[in-house]
Amino acid sequence: MEYAHITSFAKVLAENISRVIVGKEDQIRLLLTALLSGGHVLLEDVPGTGKTTLAKSLAKSLSCEFARIQFTPDLLPADITGIRVYDQRSGEFTFVKGPAFTNILLADEINRATPRTQSALLECMEEKQITEGGITYRMADPFLVIATQNPVETQGTFALPEAQLDRFLMKLSLGYPTKAEAVAMMERFIHKQPLQELLPVADAEQLRQATALCATCQVSKEIMDYIARLCAIARAPDKVRLGPSPRAALALMRCCQAYAAIEGRNYVIPDDVKALAVPVLAHRIILRGTAYQLSPEGFIRSLLTQVSVPTEV
Repeated sequence: MEYAHITSFAKVLAENISRVIVGKEDQIRLLLTALLSGGHVLLEDVPGTGKTTLAKSLAKSLSCEFARIQFTPDLLPADITGIRVYDQRSGEFTFVKGPAFTNILLADEINRATPRTQSALLECMEEKQITEGGITYRMADPFLVIATQNPVETQGTFALPEAQLDRFLMKLSLGYPTKAEAVAMMERFIHKQPLQELLPVADAEQLRQATALCATCQVSKEIMDYIARLCAIARAPDKVRLGPSPRAALALMRCCQAYAAIEGRNYVIPDDVKALAVPVLAHRIILRGTAYQLSPEGFIRSLLTQVSVPTEV
């Protein structure tokens, strides 16, 4: 597979997803960037904007295993990872795998589960393995978690801890459709359900090959320095209580590689960093007080205007 094939691979997936999702080309592109980076995505928006539909559309576009978990306050860690059960015939305990053993896992309304249950995803998201009863089980390859949450409803919810947020490669928001998009959506859904008719256009092996090739995309030392400086200034102690971790810098670099490959390039440019800095870094930022009256997204955008851009890459 060559870089041009990655471009066509992403285009075919995006077009298939767009058979269901009206507009939102930028968000679909970022979702595919995370997919090819081997990372996980948090979709945060108000109810009814298409978060679950977007995740399902991606899953149905790939000939991969898919599982959905509806997170609720009474959900237990074993409901995600699996549980050991006693087999009376053999006299031994056997491990029954949970829904996390899949290729694409939709964690719907993840913030409705307790922190104990949310923590069940930590190991499988980072190490892509689950340890139960002293035995480690490897996850499927590929493995992608797409989680959704509602940012405005707080009753019966548990905020994701910073360690959990740091495991998500990106946080995306779909937003409301424009008037033209809303009309197009109603016309598309008036007589049928496009999601039910969606067919796979790629398989797991193609995804593995594309992901491996994205990792070979060249990142110059100047680009690495640019990412490092951006993350360093985002940790300014007078403005920030919690800044981007080293994991965040690596995540931004990996995303830039996939983003460049989707564009058909085998090298990263500063514009790739600028395009990805907000979705990759903003959810890892906790501002100090009401510093500058900015949101984390606005804070990252302001930093992009302050940090000098390398002229040679």
